[in-house]
Amino acid sequence: MMTLSGILQNMAQAMQVELKMGCLDTAVMGGFSTFIIKCAQKACDSCENELARHNLTVLVPLFREYVAKDKEERKKMVEYGLTVLGQVKAAVNAEAGGERKEKPPVVEQVNGRETEKPVNDALENQSLQYLKNIGPKRVRLLNKLGIYSITDLFYYIPRRYEDRSQLKPFYMLAHGETETASGIIVGLQEIKPRRGLTITKAALRDATGIGYAVWFNQPYVKKQLIPGKELIVSGKVDKKFGQVQITVADFEVVDDSDNVHVGRIVPVYSVTEGLPQRVFRTIMKNLIDSFGDRLAEPLPDSIRRRYDLPSINEALRNIHFPEDWNCIEEARRRLAFDELLVLQLGLASMKISQLRKVRGIAHKKHGPLMKRFMDNLPFPLTKAQQRVLESIYRDMESPKPMNRLLQGDVGSGKTIVSAAALIKTVESGYQGVLMAPTEILAEQHYLGLRELFAPLGVKVSLLTGSISNKEKEAVLQDISQGRTDIVIGTHAVIQDEVVFQKLGLAITDEQHRFGVKQRARLQQKGHYPDVLVMTATPIPRTLAMTVYGDLDVSVIDELPPGRQPVKTFWVTENKRQRMYEFIRQQVKEGRQAYFVCPLVEESDKLDVEAAVETADRLAQVVFPDLRIGLLHGRMKADEKEQVMKAFRDGKIDILVATTVIEVGVNVPNATVMVIEDAERFGLAQLHQLRGRVGRGSHQSYCILLADPKTDEGKARMQIMQASTDGFKIAEEDLKLRGPGDFFGTRQSGLPDLKIADIVRDVKILEMARVTSFEIIEKDPALSLPEHRELKKLMVEKFKNKYHFINIS
Repeated sequence: MMTLSGILQNMAQAMQVELKMGCLDTAVMGGFSTFIIKCAQKACDSCENELARHNLTVLVPLFREYVAKDKEERKKMVEYGLTVLGQVKAAVNAEAGGERKEKPPVVEQVNGRETEKPVNDALENQSLQYLKNIGPKRVRLLNKLGIYSITDLFYYIPRRYEDRSQLKPFYMLAHGETETASGIIVGLQEIKPRRGLTITKAALRDATGIGYAVWFNQPYVKKQLIPGKELIVSGKVDKKFGQVQITVADFEVVDDSDNVHVGRIVPVYSVTEGLPQRVFRTIMKNLIDSFGDRLAEPLPDSIRRRYDLPSINEALRNIHFPEDWNCIEEARRRLAFDELLVLQLGLASMKISQLRKVRGIAHKKHGPLMKRFMDNLPFPLTKAQQRVLESIYRDMESPKPMNRLLQGDVGSGKTIVSAAALIKTVESGYQGVLMAPTEILAEQHYLGLRELFAPLGVKVSLLTGSISNKEKEAVLQDISQGRTDIVIGTHAVIQDEVVFQKLGLAITDEQHRFGVKQRARLQQKGHYPDVLVMTATPIPRTLAMTVYGDLDVSVIDELPPGRQPVKTFWVTENKRQRMYEFIRQQVKEGRQAYFVCPLVEESDKLDVEAAVETADRLAQVVFPDLRIGLLHGRMKADEKEQVMKAFRDGKIDILVATTVIEVGVNVPNATVMVIEDAERFGLAQLHQLRGRVGRGSHQSYCILLADPKTDEGKARMQIMQASTDGFKIAEEDLKLRGPGDFFGTRQSGLPDLKIADIVRDVKILEMARVTSFEIIEKDPALSLPEHRELKKLMVEKFKNKYHFINIS
């Protein structure tokens, strides 16, 4: 079996060869990235140094993305990988060289005096297993929880707290409740009623009488129970026949030292098998006692004073072992501020560096092409569209790159706004690109824009994964040679082989479907082109500040004239027949309807099966006299287009579909949207689906067929009935589902928030945002002494997302 040293050497050699070969994923037979991932996993299995193992785990998710990257990104990844290997070797060698004992405190000169240096600089060199109550086995259990260093342990925050400070006499304890009580041990008994069951029972006397503490199958506790000693117990109370019994969850024998598990507000952590609460709590208490007063303060004093924030030492002590409930809230406020400040510093760094250092494209003022485009529009722009376009034009005419987020509710007219921006870049002598998340949406944009632009002589090309190789080759040549003015496509437009002659504007539609990295890759297709990202999923202000904090935000808050709000009804299964009758009446009046099938275990294959089954049932049993169509994600592109064309042309009465029609589908004559098992969908998705109707002059309806069993499911149905305001719905969705799941998939490229809650902590987020811009304006590289520790925090948070910020 190969040694750890041999594995690391092979990895380093492969990385060096990959660099020499131009990062083509060819340094090793079978794929360089696959080789690195396998080696990193093997190295983790054979490595006993937890810091080294933590660094190795970073390489696995990093190189899983290698194949999808361009050459420049790959080069950065390999260089970063070599840096990580150096850190791994250093950690392993340090331990092998005898540095196993806890190092003495580091001293430094402060104002001419020797003083103990804050422990942060040495935290990563401190081995977890040599902390009190931790050994090699517990290190592996801590690693399962994502704890690889002392810093990780400090910031492993309790998930909740139990108040065990209020000790009640036995007679006041409530049956069935979890309570805390104390008494003098006056008797011990061990009972074995049957094989495999041992009951340890302690009789406790307080001022009011006798109570009993009971442990099941924990005979070892008897050694700790000394008659005459005071015992504090916490657990579920059982009152029977005048006797009080507590099934013990936690206990503490009272002595002169500080009580950890009872008699106070006790932290409860997310733990793993083999590492019970009591052990973990003891580990944490030892950590706080050993290092809790020696952490370096990352925040300058001026910021702490301005917002009245406790020190980092005080905050961490109180988040783990608070004196009272107010201490917890103050500590959480401080730690949430730190977390949000670091995130906002990254975003502010991006934004300010773009504004200061980069010279982009200064587009021309309007000319005859823009006038012809506007004159040819079949309808006037709304005031909201005009306002947003003025902001976009101003950005595009500036030499600084535009980075703007355009939000607009379904049907608000974002496509026309993007079309005007594309015309402006073409008139200025540049190319434009619009990236959409699905082929259906890309094809729809292509058909619509081609029709708009054809009279102007502007050439539009479509680039998706399903076009033939011959078509693709021709499109790529047209793009690289400048014969194509506008490219519409899916993520295929960000592949390495797509080369623009002169890209001036990059637009991403339905941005929430893409990650930060994909947006950046699209931008890299030109020399700092202007960037416009659009979404019909209204994003709450707090989330926009977090996910899109580097962008300027515009909102189209007005629907085109003549649009009527969609009437929404929540109906249960027993009203299905009445719903069918209503749909038949709508079709009789010349309208059309959608049937959206439910999500099935997040499986695309099962979703398709459900859609096929629903279409067959409607065609054969429910509406045998009507024309039923079927649309799902596994159909070929030309099949999808044929179905959509038939639906647009009125040749299909009812279209059965999966959520493939969630965005972009525009059939004004469709007036009914039925969503089966609507409780399975999030609010944002329900709102998007509802937006497929109400696009014409006829009154439209959304029918939510649902029998929700949970309060949250019922709340979603009630919210959808009560409001058609996308922003209000988005705020409610964020409250119900939390920020991590708001988009269905987490945004890649941003650090996770472990403490802060952007719904609850709006004020803290705003404080952090203001402060971050002040800091970056004053000290862009965070090089001032007062920002030294803050920079370390920032680099730590973004260490695996090196493409995201410029500070290192």
